Formats: sequence, structure tokens, C-alpha cells
Amino acid sequence: MTGADFVLDGLPALSRSTVDRADALRDNAERLAKGWEEARLVVIDERGRARLAGDVLHLGWSGELGDAPVDGAVFLGEENEVAYWAVRGPGADDWQDLRMCGALLNDTDAGLMTAAVGLLAWHDLSNFCARCGAPTEAVRAGWARECTGCGREEYPRTDPAVICLVHDGDSHVLLARQPIWPAERYSVLAGFVEVGESLEACVVREVGEEVGVAVRDVRYLGSQPWPFPRSLMVGFAALADRDAPLAPAEGEIEHAKWVHRDEVRAAFEAGGAVPGLGLPGASSIAHRMLGAWANVRS
Repeated sequence: MTGADFVLDGLPALSRSTVDRADALRDNAERLAKGWEEARLVVIDERGRARLAGDVLHLGWSGELGDAPVDGAVFLGEENEVAYWAVRGPGADDWQDLRMCGALLNDTDAGLMTAAVGLLAWHDLSNFCARCGAPTEAVRAGWARECTGCGREEYPRTDPAVICLVHDGDSHVLLARQPIWPAERYSVLAGFVEVGESLEACVVREVGEEVGVAVRDVRYLGSQPWPFPRSLMVGFAALADRDAPLAPAEGEIEHAKWVHRDEVRAAFEAGGAVPGLGLPGASSIAHRMLGAWANVRS
């Protein structure tokens, strides 16, 4: 394998999941009520954080809340005949969000927490109908909302964004940093897909807008949910000429630079940072993309 055709060496941290979402049960009130009797609860606070016991997601019991699903609870699915639900609850200083703990969790916990954070955040922002403005109420065990005025159904929204590792086909990758990031933190380029735009076209546009570079040979790598509050990061790789001038977008990109593979490897080996280069966190797809590219032996 060469640097031009590298692939992800595993699923991104927040793409992992084992629980069956069990769509067919969402309208089965009797079956949901029966499953609630011994259900496990993912408790998420208003900041999107959960309680961990070491690197394991702490799960509550449904019986602590009553004999039937409570208002605001959302059904996450079933595994081994155990039902999982998510609810809002008060947090504490030692609770963690997905940016902090996503890569530490096992496959089951990562999938549960990612779905819980995204679904509950959608409910928080969807209390009124987009058509007539009347209040909405949760239906289908939390997987839809129905307008009390016009009857319109609304479903959880996902905003697609592209994230692209731009490289020269040899030994350098193009990295950039936003002004609000910690000092010396760099990552690959990303941006939201616009209406009427394909994912590939978005890659070309966003890279051009952010650093002024034309890319080619755009190809898909993988994807990851990013519920902050409702994004789906769609990962790509693309080629660009390293001698093309860089023009960082004012106010959006503080600095951009080409980085040699050896420096990226050194940052990974040092735990995520070396002087002048800090890598994105392990819960992000950017981390997985850079690791896959850096580990190619040319």
C-alpha cells in the first residue's frame, strides 16, 4: 500500500456499536413496557456528559424511575434481551463527554452514548413544529416528534459534514488550525455540506475556501457520527500539489502547513503531540484518518 491509497485501519471511535436499534419495537407499547421492567438506563446531563466507572459507561436501572417509561426517555435498542433507554439527569464535575471518553469506551458503550447524546440533543431543540409553530410531542419511543397542531411528524436531524485528509501522494499531509483551538493543535480540513451539493463537491469547495488549494482524486474513507449536536462526519482523502500557495481563510483558519509523515508519526508515538504539532483527539475520525495515513510505509 502506498500513501496514495491508504485506508482506515479500523472503525472511528464513535462509529462502533453492538446494540440492535430495534426499529420494529418503537411502536409496540406493550413490548416496550415489558422491556422497561429490567431496562438499563444511559443518563446524560444537559452538557452531553455521562458518568463513567473507569472506562465503562455507568448504567442505571429503570426501576429507579418507575414501572413504565418516563416522559423524556428515549429507546436505544436491545441486546441479549436487555432493553436500553436514555434519559436526562443531573451531572457532576467528574462526568465526561464523548470528546473525552469516546475512544476509551468499548463498542457497546460507545454506540449507546453516541446515540443517547444525539437523540436527546435533538429533542431539546425540537419542541415546536417547523411548519405551524405548535408544540410537538415525542412519539415512537423518542424516535419522532408529532405536532399537536397540524399533525406533522419530524425525525431526528443529521447534518452531513465532510472531513478530508489532503496529501501530496508521497510524504506530506496538509494540516490547519482554527484560532479557537489549543495552541499548536492542528487537524485535517472539514466543513458542512450545502444544499444541493454532493459530498465530493463539498470537499473541493471547502478545501479551496479554507486554504486556497485545489484538490483532485477525491475518495471516500469512512464516516462517524459527531453529536455536537447532530453532525455526521464523512471522511475523504484527496491529492493536492505541495508547491501550491496556501491562503488560509481569514477568521476561520489561523495557520496551515504541510507536515512530513515522520513528524506525524512522532506526535502519535509521543502520545498525541510534539513541539509545534498537536494532533486531534482520539475520539475524532480525524485522529483515525491521520493514524492510517501516518502508518503507511513507503
